[in-house]
Amino acid sequence: MLHIFLTALVWVSYVINAVFGVIVVFYERRNPAVTWAWLMVIVLAPYIGFVIYLVFGLGGRRHRVFEEKARCDEKLYADYTGLDANRNSRAREQLSRLFGPERAGGRLGEIAYLNYYSGNGPLSWNNDVTIYHDGNAKFEAFLKDIANARRFVHLQYYIVRDDALGRRVIEALTRKAAEGVEVRFLVDGTGCLWTSKKLFRPLTDAGGHWAEFLPTGFLLRLNFRNHRKICVIDGNIGYIGGLNIGDEYLGLSPRFGPWLDKHLRVTGDAVGTLELRFMMDWNYSSRDRLAAEERCFPKAPLMPAGERRTGVQMVSSGPDTPRHNILYAYVKMIAKAEKSVYIQSPYFVPDDSVLEALRIAALSGIDVRIMIPANPDHPFVYPAALSYLGELIRNGVKCYQYENGFVHSKMVLIDGAAASVGTANMDVRSFKLNFEINAFIYDAAVAGELEARFLKDIDDCTVIDEKWYASRGRWAKAKESVSRLLSPLL
Repeated sequence: MLHIFLTALVWVSYVINAVFGVIVVFYERRNPAVTWAWLMVIVLAPYIGFVIYLVFGLGGRRHRVFEEKARCDEKLYADYTGLDANRNSRAREQLSRLFGPERAGGRLGEIAYLNYYSGNGPLSWNNDVTIYHDGNAKFEAFLKDIANARRFVHLQYYIVRDDALGRRVIEALTRKAAEGVEVRFLVDGTGCLWTSKKLFRPLTDAGGHWAEFLPTGFLLRLNFRNHRKICVIDGNIGYIGGLNIGDEYLGLSPRFGPWLDKHLRVTGDAVGTLELRFMMDWNYSSRDRLAAEERCFPKAPLMPAGERRTGVQMVSSGPDTPRHNILYAYVKMIAKAEKSVYIQSPYFVPDDSVLEALRIAALSGIDVRIMIPANPDHPFVYPAALSYLGELIRNGVKCYQYENGFVHSKMVLIDGAAASVGTANMDVRSFKLNFEINAFIYDAAVAGELEARFLKDIDDCTVIDEKWYASRGRWAKAKESVSRLLSPLL
């Protein structure tokens, strides 16, 4: 009897796997590489493959849901641009202001033009940008700005830990809410899966608001995470970058140690685009809807003619945008580089377009350098990254692994002239599955500071060259091969 039951169980599991295989191939209509990767998981793990697919892969109704969000976002964007004629200026006019009429059609102008039309990224030139390379300096300024808030504080983070830093941030927000300042805090349902809801209770008791983006509910869903990190204070100050809220981002994790990251403090016209993105995601997650009112978008004072002005575009991408905007911008930046391409990313699992762009740049004599962490936080991503880096090394790309802690920066820098800093990693998940936002910066001073720090960070790296790569053991090579096959799912 037991034998019959076990035999039936085996057949049922294979039938279920076959059903999910049909769904993967015919219903989801995925990229062929992703389809084959999922079929491999389902076939090789017949008893749990369909469970893994339910958690990580199944799209279900998300297309219709996110299409509706995209329509609401477009309406809010139209309302925002209608508030001020200067915000709705045509791209060519903005480019001329920033680069000058003679260079508006140049290579940096082409990048900005793409971001404007593909990513709804208004280009503004009346900005000032401060760079933070670690969490301690960032959170010191961040908490000081919150303490000085007078009208509103809007925050959006992927991870908020219930630890010393998390509680310190909540206490600061609670004090402002008690003073009558409007406080709204949006977190990701998966990123904060293990964070107790009690952490936010003092904030709501004081009159503040918090909401979850895509709560996990009964079935844990690990795709379509809102990976954006945004803070807007009074419409005048904005923060964007890679740092979440937790003690490890201060370098206090025993496992990772020092934490190398990039975060920006922005003042000026670009803050309005950050506020707009917060509104879009907040309205999707909360019944307490926000409208594009002038109080949320105060006019930034015009910087004196003698002061340096930084060109900035805030560009978003994700399942709520019709195109892979940040991916397109990365490829465009690499293609337009004339001297150098420097990349820092904790994960390097590029799609074919990025891989080819990097290969072509290196073979064209461009100085292409890529830095990843030596101490990875994911069992499959590091071997997959090495498989791609090995391919690029043979084409002249210089590759490094950072040894002094964990590198979490998401940065692409070309020629010391233009940079992208934000939340998008150099991987397929950030390009096509997560909700991301990056600041694209056109300023030689800011780009120069980022370049100088990148070159300094190389001192704490091991070079991944052909000799190092050839010395890998058989087990390492086997892990790379398996991870490479799974890379479309990572």
